[in-house]
Amino acid sequence: MPRIAEVRAPAEPSSPEQRARHLRILRAAARIGADKGLERMQMHEVAKAAGVAIATLYRYFPSKTHLFTAVLAEQIDRFNETIPRAAPGTSPEDAVADVLVQASRQLLRRPRLAVAMLQSANAANAAAVADAGRIDGTFSEIIVRTLGIDDPTDLDVTLIRLLMQCWYGVLQSSLNGRMSIPDTESDIRIACRLLLAPRSNSG
Repeated sequence: MPRIAEVRAPAEPSSPEQRARHLRILRAAARIGADKGLERMQMHEVAKAAGVAIATLYRYFPSKTHLFTAVLAEQIDRFNETIPRAAPGTSPEDAVADVLVQASRQLLRRPRLAVAMLQSANAANAAAVADAGRIDGTFSEIIVRTLGIDDPTDLDVTLIRLLMQCWYGVLQSSLNGRMSIPDTESDIRIACRLLLAPRSNSG
C-alpha cells in the first residue's frame, strides 16, 4: 500500500503553462502506471516522460499516493464530461448502474493502472490529499444528477456513499481475480437497485 512520506500541501498550477505541465505529468503517470503498476513505477521515470525536473514533480505530487489519486481524479473529470443521457424508459437506479458499469469498463481496460489508482485513492487521507475529496465529490455529483435529485437529503448522501464504497470493493475483487467481469457488472447493478431503492425521489 502506498504511503505519504510527509504531510505538506502540494503546489497548485495557476498559469496556463503550469496547468499544461501538470497535465503532462498526469498523462505520463497514467502511461507508465498502466505498463509497470504502482510498485515498479519510479517517480523519476514520470518526470522524464513528462519533460519536467524531478523537483517540479515532487512540488505538485509529494508521493505516489498524491500522484495516482490525482490521475484518478483527472480521469473521473474526463469521464464526467462524456456520460451520455440515459435511454428513455430507464429507471434512475438502472441509469446509475449503467454509468458505474461504463466507468468500470474504462478502468478495467488497464488493470495495472486501475490498481495503482484505487490503492492510492483508498490510502489517501483527505486532509493531506485534496484530490481524494475531489473524487468523492465528483462521483456524488454524477450519481445525484443521474438520479434526478435536485436537493439530496441526508439519507440520499448516505446511500450514495455506501454505493461508492460497494463499487470500489467490487472493482477491487475483480482486479484481484476473485470475480469475473460479468459477475462484476451484475453485482454493480444489484447494488444500485438495492441501495438506491430508499432514495428521496423513489416514489
